[in-house]
Amino acid sequence: MKKTRAVITGVHGWVPDYVLTNQELETLVDTNDEWITSRTGIKERRILKGEHKGTSVIGTEAVKGLLEKTNTDPKDIDLIICATVTPDMFFPATGNIIASNVGAVNSYSFDISAACSGFLYGLSIGSQFIETGAHKKVIVIGADKMSAIVNYEDRTTCIIFGDGGGAVLLEPTQEDLGIMDAMLHTDGKGADFLHMKAGGSLRPASMETLANKEHYIFQEGSTVFKFAVTNMAEVSANVMARNNLKGEDIAWLVPHQANKRIIDATANRMGIGSDKVMLNIEKYGNTTAGTLPLCLWDYESKLKKGDNLILAAFGGGFTWGAIYLKWGYDTNG
Repeated sequence: MKKTRAVITGVHGWVPDYVLTNQELETLVDTNDEWITSRTGIKERRILKGEHKGTSVIGTEAVKGLLEKTNTDPKDIDLIICATVTPDMFFPATGNIIASNVGAVNSYSFDISAACSGFLYGLSIGSQFIETGAHKKVIVIGADKMSAIVNYEDRTTCIIFGDGGGAVLLEPTQEDLGIMDAMLHTDGKGADFLHMKAGGSLRPASMETLANKEHYIFQEGSTVFKFAVTNMAEVSANVMARNNLKGEDIAWLVPHQANKRIIDATANRMGIGSDKVMLNIEKYGNTTAGTLPLCLWDYESKLKKGDNLILAAFGGGFTWGAIYLKWGYDTNG
């Protein structure tokens, strides 16, 4: 009996219209385009403007587009998993709101929080519901409104992050396609170096936390960079080794879009050239859980059925991991 796997049968992304350029950031903080570009590879990022607009706006638009392009009835969706660190509210889950917005009345939904690795974690979780036969159609969303927790007076973080995200549809297949392997990791010691100080049960919101600006991203950049370079590259190489893959076997590396230098180090460790690396950091920045689905969306027309992809990410927590998957369809075939 053939093994049932979870295969991606569609992908869609969405980003806000407003473009925050490096030139505009020069008017907000002490920085410049050359400094930002040389250190991160980012030229601009998208920002979700307007009142009463949270991450559910991004997720809803991505899922609506996904349902339309895959000709899927929202009532047929069994489960929606939303990976985000910027939920509309602590509760209800942003996935619940998205499900309601798109008419997925027969699905249940929940959020997961694994920072920039969230979409990887969501794919792994969603695939297991498919492989066991529990569900037939699972949507995994990666979306974040990072502008909601960025301090635009802090030049070390405000240059990095943007808003956006995407979603994929997972369905069962018995072909040699889909999610083949996953290696996921965490190290809670990393909490000291990348976190938001207040707003949770440890330090609830107060006049003091607001005055101290503790509801924004805090990052010790050099420590995070060193850990990310080492671990994102290492886990990508390890998942290849475990599946007897060499650089020439990989069609695309789909890396988390946090920093161009981290992406280059990962590609070098895997033994693949820049022509096989998905890259859109220059126009979106780091959208946290949104980077991987946005890459798949941007490069969808270049993907061919059976292509070997390595998805890799690193995020706060620390969290990191890699997934090996075989692409499930030809865009025009």
